[in-house]
Amino acid sequence: MKLLSFAIKALGVLTLSGAVAGAAHAQGGKPITLIVPYTAGGATDILGRIVAQHLSDVLARPVVVDNRPGGGTIIGAQLAARAASDGNTLLMATSTTLAINPTLYKSLPYEPANFVPVGLVAAVPLVVVVNPAVNAKSLAELVALAKASPGSLTFGSAGNGSPQHLSAEMFNTATGISMVHVPYKGTAAALNDLLGGQIPLMFADLAPVLPHIRAGKLRALAVTSESRLPNLPDTPTVRESKVPGTADFEAVAWQSIVAPPGTPQAVAKAYNAALVKVLSMPAVRDRFVEQGVSVRTSSPEQLGSYIRTEGARWAKVVKASGATID
Repeated sequence: MKLLSFAIKALGVLTLSGAVAGAAHAQGGKPITLIVPYTAGGATDILGRIVAQHLSDVLARPVVVDNRPGGGTIIGAQLAARAASDGNTLLMATSTTLAINPTLYKSLPYEPANFVPVGLVAAVPLVVVVNPAVNAKSLAELVALAKASPGSLTFGSAGNGSPQHLSAEMFNTATGISMVHVPYKGTAAALNDLLGGQIPLMFADLAPVLPHIRAGKLRALAVTSESRLPNLPDTPTVRESKVPGTADFEAVAWQSIVAPPGTPQAVAKAYNAALVKVLSMPAVRDRFVEQGVSVRTSSPEQLGSYIRTEGARWAKVVKASGATID
């Protein structure tokens, strides 16, 4: 039995090695372009560069990050959709790209369903943060405040239709409150006004607000993930807050890697094997935790199913919020 077990494990290693070698050499060792549809220095860009660095090592091929921000990820996604299906181009696709934009926009210059799934990369939970001047030390107190004066409580976000915006709208619907959205052009502008007291609260990515939480300049009320975050172990989840209507609440943004339409499934699976290997590295997982995100892996088939499920879920939120961009 021990010999059989060893043989099975060895076969698995050989299969993975073969898949990775195929991805490394099928295109003659040309550099791989990883399109990141965000500006350099942002959360998605940082994760993309971590993945690219280690993919380069695993594949023995350069993986070059190409930042193509703009249009709510549309510019980068359109570029990837039009790229050759030769295995030399990949897209760092987010929940915005694949699950939110199809409902948020009346028309798109790319078809999300036509991308070839490679694998999930990360889940990005949000943290509900308020300015310390807000008279709410828990999520229940925040809801009570909103119900006491309907429509008077505002929240900021990185922009109309962003995960931060729609997560708060999901919370509105779940709890029956009516917080008013104030869209900004990016997280930095919204965060500046939150710190200055111009807006009272945000559903924010953890990385940019964590230093301010630790410094006492912001108060964390809850996180939107299914479980607590290592960076904020004393902050409850929305579910744990026991606010009526939130027993199943979870709102996370996510990143994945997809390939241009027409990319062979064998290439996608080879890249998936390399990606899973990268995401299993302790050094990579530690870097992700530093950014306030958690590693998520999947097969190409699982990612395809997840995109469809998430698309249907976020479509309901977008329609309920009335958000539209066109």
